[in-house]
Order: sequence, then C-alpha cells, then structure tokens
Amino acid sequence: GCGVCVDRCPVHAIDFPERECGEWYVSDTRHGPLVHARLEPGGENSGRLVGIVREAARKLAADRGLDLVLTDGPPGIGCAVISSMTGASKVLVVTEPTPSGSHDMLRVLDLARHFGIPAAVCVNHGDLNGEMAARIEEEARAAGASVAGRVRHDRSVTQAQLRGLSAVEAAPGPLADDIRAVWKAVMP
Repeated sequence: GCGVCVDRCPVHAIDFPERECGEWYVSDTRHGPLVHARLEPGGENSGRLVGIVREAARKLAADRGLDLVLTDGPPGIGCAVISSMTGASKVLVVTEPTPSGSHDMLRVLDLARHFGIPAAVCVNHGDLNGEMAARIEEEARAAGASVAGRVRHDRSVTQAQLRGLSAVEAAPGPLADDIRAVWKAVMP
C-alpha cells in the first residue's frame, strides 16, 4: 500500500488504482476522542489508510491540546505496521507465549530498531505458558527492548467487551494490576 513497488518496477507491471476501501471516522468516547476506520468487506488494511488515520489523530490531538496519541497497530510487519510506527516515540509490542508470537515479536523489534524507536514488550496471556513467556522476555531483552510485563489470561475481558467496559473497570484485582503495571512501565 505504500507505493514503493509501483515506483521501482522497471516495466510498470504494478499499479494501485484508486478505489474506496473504507472510511475513517472520529468518535467521542468517555475516555476521549477515537480516530478509527471501517474497511469495506475484502478491503485491505493498507499503510495508506493507517497513515490517514494516524495523521488525523495527531491533528485532532494538537487542536484539542492533547499530549498523547496511542496508535494501535495490526500484527505482522507489513506496510500497515510500518505506517503505524511512523513518528512514534515508543513501540509496545504485545505478544503471546507461543513460538509464532516470539517470531513475530522479534521481527517487529527489528523494525523498531531499524527506525530507531525504543521498544517494550508485554506478554499477553503470560500465565498460560510461563516457560515460553520467560523465553520471550529474554529474547526481547537480547533484542534491546525493555520488558513491560505480563498480563494474565482472564475470561472477564470478554465480558468487559460485551458490557462496553475496559478490562480494568470490569475486572478490578490481579488483571487490572497487570495492565496498570504495563502502563506504568511504558509511560514516562
């Protein structure tokens, strides 16, 4: 979606014709503004769409005097991930204690290092495989990232979503403590 392949193809075999693949919106939530997009069925989550949403969020934050913009990026390391990291002051990689989680985390950490962005790692469902979670934390440190913590598996997260609440609101106690600890580790 970034267009580099279109520009570099010597025989002009690649083209990205303009087409509408979704719309972006600004919603007011009880926690502040949310800039988000809705893809059309089969629409690709391109770096371009992420860039539009990211820039709209930055403009909105500047207009409202807000000093923090959180950008939620998709899994992987494709154009959409690169676009979500553009201009970031820090990257939080949320992974799970699985071999594929480890592999993907290391690729994102390489990307963050390439762009010179400090990174931290959070192991979600970190209590489901303690040995693998510890291995991921070691790999993160070896890759130059800090470890923000682990968030335990808790079925109340689904109930929180169904009730329109955050996990911290719906599940006070150990889960909320995990999330607050990660937040504290990531924020200056």
